Amino acid sequence: MDPLSSLVLTILSASVVLYALYFVVRAGVRDGIIQADRKRAQAGQQPATRDL
Repeated sequence: MDPLSSLVLTILSASVVLYALYFVVRAGVRDGIIQADRKRAQAGQQPATRDL
C-alpha cells in the first residue's frame, strides 16, 4: 500500500470510530438526564424546566 492510501484509510477508520462514539456518548447523556429526572420526581421535587 502506498502512503497516501494508508493515510486515507487511517482517516476514514478514525472518522467511523469517532462518529460511532458520538452517538454512544449522546445516548449516555440522554439516559443520564432521564434517570436524574426520575430520581428527582421520586424525591418529590419538580424537574427543572428548560427554555428552548
